[in-house]
Amino acid sequence: MKRIFIIIISVLAISCHQDTTEFLYFGTYRANLQVDDITTLPFVFKVKDANTLEIYNAEEVITVDEIEYKNDSVFIQMPVFESYIKAKIKDRKLTGQYITEGKDRSVPFTAAPAKTRFETTKKPNTNITGSWETTFSPNTDDSYKAKGIFTQNGNTVTGTFRTETGDYRYLDGVINGDQMQLSTFDGAHAFLFTATVTDSTLNGAFYSGNHWKEPFTAFKNENFELKAADSLTYLKDGYETLAFSFPDENGNLISLTDDRFKDKVVVVQIMGTWCPNCLDESNYYAQYYKDIKDKDIEFVALAFEYAKTEETAFKNIKRLKDRVGINYPIVLAQTGTTSKSKANEKLPMLNHVLSYPTSIFVDKTGKVRKIHTGFNGPATGDKFIEFKDEFTTFMNMLINE
Repeated sequence: MKRIFIIIISVLAISCHQDTTEFLYFGTYRANLQVDDITTLPFVFKVKDANTLEIYNAEEVITVDEIEYKNDSVFIQMPVFESYIKAKIKDRKLTGQYITEGKDRSVPFTAAPAKTRFETTKKPNTNITGSWETTFSPNTDDSYKAKGIFTQNGNTVTGTFRTETGDYRYLDGVINGDQMQLSTFDGAHAFLFTATVTDSTLNGAFYSGNHWKEPFTAFKNENFELKAADSLTYLKDGYETLAFSFPDENGNLISLTDDRFKDKVVVVQIMGTWCPNCLDESNYYAQYYKDIKDKDIEFVALAFEYAKTEETAFKNIKRLKDRVGINYPIVLAQTGTTSKSKANEKLPMLNHVLSYPTSIFVDKTGKVRKIHTGFNGPATGDKFIEFKDEFTTFMNMLINE
């Protein structure tokens, strides 16, 4: 009798605990990341069920299906990347932090039911559709060029900034009078661009989470182009080949001299599991590799990771391979830093490692034939299509030699 009584009390205790657990409610939310004392970076997500939500950035839809409820908090794990959101739910509102443990970063996070990313109260003063020659951190030693590509429909603006090392993802926002606001959130990067707009100029600020802010200026220039991606990184004089030896997840050292790569065209991908542009490139390469598996082509990725231990780095590599479906080897080239100068020490035959990602094309004789810096992902539209056409044409040429 005493045992039955204890069981009943235990069941009641569990039931009471379950009754107090708050779950995500269905519907559309506007989330805000607090990037400084007065500025928030918004993005929109839709809860499909208690364990699934979708994040929207212009045409991009990111499905998040790793959601856990612990005690009084919900943990929303970003797909592929290590970052997660930890928040408490009350009255359909979320309050917490967006956390990247490997970088010791945390950004205040809130969310509440809403349909729109940004509020608009004024008609736009101008239309910014077109191409913009852009300079980030102008008049400094850290200055660099970009190309803004935008489409505007009423108050709504979408597009991206292309740089020589990659693009700034799917940007989604508005023009409210003479004020432009664009943002994106992909689980690894949280970007916000604000600017005052005229019919021919943009003057504004770029925020990356709450750890980086820099000014930018832009003027409309339909003829502006960045430097060619194939001209930025190259072999130093005296080198014709690429050499490395790095471990895979089983501790095996992988080198281009291995039988796997003999008499084959090889694409060597310099990348990191933390890098959204690398993810875009990996998605494309993984599918291409599956489609041409019977041809004399191999891929190998060299991962440069900020994870502090090899164990964590390989865990992140496995997560990327499983989520994307990558069947080619990803070896660990570096841990503890993503410094490009440190990466260059691992590949001293290169003039520099300028970008994650960078792709090195090696022909069947082992000679480096081309090095492509950066990646123009799906957010770049026609440029992404152009890259795919050039890639397949060049690969077919190497295969048929």
